[in-house]
Amino acid sequence: MLHKDFIRVLYIDLTNEEYRFEERRDLFKYLGGTGVAAKLLEENIKPELDPLDPAQPIIFANGPLSFVMPVCTKVVATFYSPHTREYGESHAGGRLAMAMRFNNIDAIVITGRAKHPEYLVIDDKVLFKDARAMWGLSVEDTGKILRQHTSGSGIRSSMRIGRSGENLVSYAGVNVDTYRHFGRLGLGAVFGSKLLKGIVIIGDEPVKIPKENMKKYREVYDSIYDTVTKTDVMEKYHAVGTSINVLPLNEMNSLPSLNLQTTRYEHAENISGERFAKEVLVRKVACSGCQIGCIHIGQFRREFDDGYEYETVNVSYDHELVFALGSFVGLKNPEEVLQLIDVVEREGLDAISTGVALGWATEAYKRGIITIDDTLMPFEFGVLQNYMAAVHYIATGKNEFYRALGKGVDFASKKYGGQDFACHLGGNEMPGYHTGYGSVVGFSVGSRHSHLDNAGYSIDQARTKEDDIVKKIFEEELERNILTSLVICLFARKVYNRDTIIKALDAVGITLTNSELTEIAKEILRTKYRIKEKLGYSLDQIKIPKRFFKTITLNGKLDEEKANNMVKEYKAMIDELMK
Repeated sequence: MLHKDFIRVLYIDLTNEEYRFEERRDLFKYLGGTGVAAKLLEENIKPELDPLDPAQPIIFANGPLSFVMPVCTKVVATFYSPHTREYGESHAGGRLAMAMRFNNIDAIVITGRAKHPEYLVIDDKVLFKDARAMWGLSVEDTGKILRQHTSGSGIRSSMRIGRSGENLVSYAGVNVDTYRHFGRLGLGAVFGSKLLKGIVIIGDEPVKIPKENMKKYREVYDSIYDTVTKTDVMEKYHAVGTSINVLPLNEMNSLPSLNLQTTRYEHAENISGERFAKEVLVRKVACSGCQIGCIHIGQFRREFDDGYEYETVNVSYDHELVFALGSFVGLKNPEEVLQLIDVVEREGLDAISTGVALGWATEAYKRGIITIDDTLMPFEFGVLQNYMAAVHYIATGKNEFYRALGKGVDFASKKYGGQDFACHLGGNEMPGYHTGYGSVVGFSVGSRHSHLDNAGYSIDQARTKEDDIVKKIFEEELERNILTSLVICLFARKVYNRDTIIKALDAVGITLTNSELTEIAKEILRTKYRIKEKLGYSLDQIKIPKRFFKTITLNGKLDEEKANNMVKEYKAMIDELMK
């Protein structure tokens, strides 16, 4: 992709243990990242088959700015989501984008199903390695084995799943380089369905900037670098991290707590980002190619044997984890939250969906909708040990109830009852904001029903006029399709305005105008909706659970009819786009 006019795609067939490369000039117009990954998914998805059928693809794509410009650190994965049964997209950082760049790979398409559990090693060739000895192991133990048994020089990145992916939990994730993840929407289950335990990518090819471009490249790089490191535009991400949001959201009645029964949590100060930083923070880590270091690592002691035998455990945390595995389930201090995060990490589950599932289950238990025969133990907000056990039960499908909970709160509530207080939007569990119409509608209509589609919560916090909310949601989703095609970390979205993007692309040999970028953004969003339509999705199906209208937000209690009308307004914009 870099200084080329094609996208170099690696196709891997697990069934026949074959691979090939193709130089796809037709994909170049989609830039990379989200654009290329969505287009490759559209080409390869099988709408008539189950999301976990072997024929369904896994797509990875980096972008033209990956590693060569500051904070361009992500890789995009697309897949047929087993969780929402429609378009799936997830992003991860770590070393993956750099490893792909140094291996001269722009995109990867994986299809088929291995004959037995396998992991892939992608170096100067693709090796299909036996993973039967790792099947059933935790994410942590799998990572150790992959590091010990993979040789080769260069930048190395490893992806792996835990027991939840093997057992096809619909919100299982994929761990990347220990502290990063392809979370949300169930990529881990797609790995598991293919008996794919992990992937290691190693790259050692140099990345060269042509001499004639070097002066321009250096000027643009230095300008972005100075903005990132010498202004305060990204300071909060390094200092306390995103968990700095806990207290402000709590003060504005916007922190989802106790299964969204309240948005003001009495123990918020005890699990605030500031409290984490003072009591458990031990270091900060950055993705390769990032100058910020937003990955905050906390530490706690874990007893592994009788006789006061302890080990020190390092766990990454951020706002979404502190919300989902803290305020949403009633935990009261950083060490408890870290312990629950650790179990979720080892099992390879998506943290947000897991916490929201536990919150729903706790309220359902208290209401008598489910019983101890289902849960195998009493559920009560704030009881850590029972939640830790429940995470294991979800990951392993302990009984019928936990297998249902492993398909998400939408599925479980339809089976057992309690749909009114099942906190999902579009079938995907809610993230850590309940600020108003922007957040609720934004999460509902986003192409992957995520806080990463648009910052509806920021639109609410800006006290945007209600008549302008939907337009801003639509415009931001379009703009993010450019950012995530490049692939820029969304924490840097204020750094990479259109002018900066145009200069950065020009510095690496891609000349585009502002209007051309807008047209690319529109075509990417059209591609996503063509996929969604093929899978039977329609915005007419959106049904927002009652709980979102019962609990106060920054903007007061929301009116259900008004929210539904906003969804219709967004649908009209999509209909116009698709003409």
